[in-house]
Amino acid sequence: MKSNKNSGSLFRLLARSYLLFTLTLLIIVGGIFTLWNHYLNSLYAPSDWMAMLTDQALSEGKYDSLRHYLSNSGDSFGVYDSSGHLVYASTEDFDSFYTQQELSCIPRYGSNILIDSYDLTQHKSNASYLIIRHTFQNDTGEDFVDLMALDQNYQVLFGGLQDGKTSYTPREYQLLTGTRYPNSFLQCASFDNSQGQSMTLLLREALWNEADYLRHYNQSRVIWLLFLPLFLADAGLFIWWLSRKIGRPLRKLNDAVISQSEGRLVRVGECGGTLEIRRIGESFDRFSDRLAESERQRRILDEGRQKLIADISHDLKTPITVIAGYIDAICDGKVPPEEQTRYLRAIQSKAEALTELVNAFHEYSKVEHPEFILHPERTDLCEFLREYLAVKYEEIDLAGFSLEISIPEQAIFCSLDPLQFRRVLDNLLSNALRHNRLGTVLFFDVDVEKNSALVRVADNGSGIPPERIPYIFEPFVVGSDARSGTGSGLGLAITRRIMEKHGGSISLTPHPAPGRSTEFVLCLPLEPQLPPSE
Repeated sequence: MKSNKNSGSLFRLLARSYLLFTLTLLIIVGGIFTLWNHYLNSLYAPSDWMAMLTDQALSEGKYDSLRHYLSNSGDSFGVYDSSGHLVYASTEDFDSFYTQQELSCIPRYGSNILIDSYDLTQHKSNASYLIIRHTFQNDTGEDFVDLMALDQNYQVLFGGLQDGKTSYTPREYQLLTGTRYPNSFLQCASFDNSQGQSMTLLLREALWNEADYLRHYNQSRVIWLLFLPLFLADAGLFIWWLSRKIGRPLRKLNDAVISQSEGRLVRVGECGGTLEIRRIGESFDRFSDRLAESERQRRILDEGRQKLIADISHDLKTPITVIAGYIDAICDGKVPPEEQTRYLRAIQSKAEALTELVNAFHEYSKVEHPEFILHPERTDLCEFLREYLAVKYEEIDLAGFSLEISIPEQAIFCSLDPLQFRRVLDNLLSNALRHNRLGTVLFFDVDVEKNSALVRVADNGSGIPPERIPYIFEPFVVGSDARSGTGSGLGLAITRRIMEKHGGSISLTPHPAPGRSTEFVLCLPLEPQLPPSE
């Protein structure tokens, strides 16, 4: 199963999700703070008078388009013609007419003039108003101060502003001291319209007190209420994302477990999700495959058990039927006295075959039992085979078979149970003698390959039918399906089990060497060489 490399472990997913969720919250907070800060800046920022004065729309009389230069703090502007009449006002509280003397009392925009005024009517003196004008020089940094005192009728008592005036009207005084429009700072500027007429622009900047600042500041905090829906949306998005990354594959696994519990063998496949979930899915698929394989093997075992019972019944039934028939014939007097000896010999032969068959069943059940153990000894395989073949030589010769042996002179040590390994050789030799014709040559070869000793037991006889070769080591498999020949069909099954207990194996060579028709290969692990004795 291919793993999704884009998904890591559960810990990494949770850590990454937490960090990403925290980052998005910080982005939300930063965004709201930026919005709040932008709102406060737009609220407290001064109007861009310089940009307004340089805008072409001012001279063209497109005064409404100039409103965007005003801040949100209540700044406004008014336009007066050369005769002092109001032409345009951004708010309705501008005076409709000003004389040239009144306009000259308004500080010019960018003149660096600051006027302070003091009401002296509470003091017992001739002067009722005191005006101090500061003129700042940008190039030198000097501050020039002009002082002027007015009586209650706004007549100049002493000093002056170097404008030659000896008296002021009440409105001139208001315009001069900036009290004409409460809580405002007033400036003026001149410009020419598109017809070449001289126009005056009044710039009125609202002055806020501390209460106004605090009130607008408190109102601006309403923007932070946006955090709650954005937080809920962000949390919902991450919950959905985690549900997709974790919940969906877990639901898929749960559905697979339920299907498995209902007897349906299913596979999860690529379930997605984190590394741990994908590993669970892979483990579940391996479990499902093993369960399917176990179920397949169980069916095979059931079929094998049924076949085993049928084969045992067949193998036992044949000699028992013959024995029972002969005995019935003798007991019923149907056998002449001179024939009874032949019948008894036949009964004896069938009883011996039955005994051999029962012994084979016993050996097979013994080697298949979990408690079947070997008693291995460190043995020179070459010397063992020489002794074995020396004992069997007369039997082989009397059966009309010849023997060719290729056994090295040097010792090859293996861990063998002499009794059980001799049974392996007996089974192979008896099969060769039983199923081949006279004159067949038997071959016994010993060789070493890597860390194993190989014993090849072969013949040049009739061979094994090709259709029987894949099943030759299964129980009750003989040369034909008719089972009419001698033998129980358990010898090779017992041999394979004994070889497995030795840590080795037995196999049938699919393509024997030229001159050989059947060749079994016994593979045994080598024992380490002992150090030479001193």
